[in-house]
Amino acid sequence: MYTQALDSPAAGADEGSEERERLERFQARIDRDEKIEPKDWMPEAYRQTLIRQIAQHAHSEIVGMLPEGNWITRAPSLRRKAVLIAKVQDEGGHGMYLYSAAETLGVARGDLIEQLLSGRAKYSSIFNYPTLTWADIGAIGWLVDGAAIMNQVPLCRCSYGPYARAMVRICKEESFHQRQGYELMLTLARGSEAQHAMAQDALNRWWWPSLMMFGPNDAHSVHTAQSMRWKIKRFTNDELRQKFIDVTVPQAEYLGLTVPDPDLRWDQTSEHYRFGEIDWSEFQAVLKGEGPCNRERLEARRAAHENGRWVREAAVAYAAKHQAPAHRAQAGAGALS
Repeated sequence: MYTQALDSPAAGADEGSEERERLERFQARIDRDEKIEPKDWMPEAYRQTLIRQIAQHAHSEIVGMLPEGNWITRAPSLRRKAVLIAKVQDEGGHGMYLYSAAETLGVARGDLIEQLLSGRAKYSSIFNYPTLTWADIGAIGWLVDGAAIMNQVPLCRCSYGPYARAMVRICKEESFHQRQGYELMLTLARGSEAQHAMAQDALNRWWWPSLMMFGPNDAHSVHTAQSMRWKIKRFTNDELRQKFIDVTVPQAEYLGLTVPDPDLRWDQTSEHYRFGEIDWSEFQAVLKGEGPCNRERLEARRAAHENGRWVREAAVAYAAKHQAPAHRAQAGAGALS
């Protein structure tokens, strides 16, 4: 969209040759680490890849409000309640930034939201797991937001300008969320025996889903190679997953918690942790809508969307009411001229 239509080749031109030259010039800009902006020419496949990734990211932020929002009324102190409210509010803001970035690619926000509510759009599988105890809020901050940061910091250097700029603020706020989660886990791990057990149980349940957040192994990742060539992604799924494990395992040891992987070990030669096989059948089942909370999450989003209908309708009516005098004034000025 945008300038693709304006840059249509003249009649009789060698469209195939011109298209190849455009693609070469586009890739040369990518290779020079230039930012692609909304009105720049871009291949349709590049645009569609960005729409898919940014929309999935936006949906994940919005659905991600639900597991934690469930605990706002049950937070154990006023401080914890205030922190959790602020975090959930941040996640909603992240979704709005990202929907705005997607709109620069010529897609309507309403269409993206409709795809989410209808179940046709994907979002991160991690948010289809339940938050059973207060320790889960700490585990989400520490592990889920920690994995998100590992994924998202490289996106600050994404080749598409609006997405990269949105990610700068998002990553700053996600860093706060990760520290908040780790502090909560530290408090529990050094608390009573029951609190320590609660923290360990949360780690046991969230560890493997957190590793799945990075997506399938590189050998089975459909989009990674092209996204890397276009510098939408800067690292592969497996590279990011390994970086997350290398950073997080020592944090768990400091907490006095045990990572639930009997195959986990430090490899002195590679200077990386070796870890067990991920259950990809579980990952695929959750993506297909068969996770513990898939239906619950979408039903909650649909209910929220329907309950907010009157606000959207009121906003449209208000805008129309205040546009009308301006239109009448312009019409009057036209009649007098």
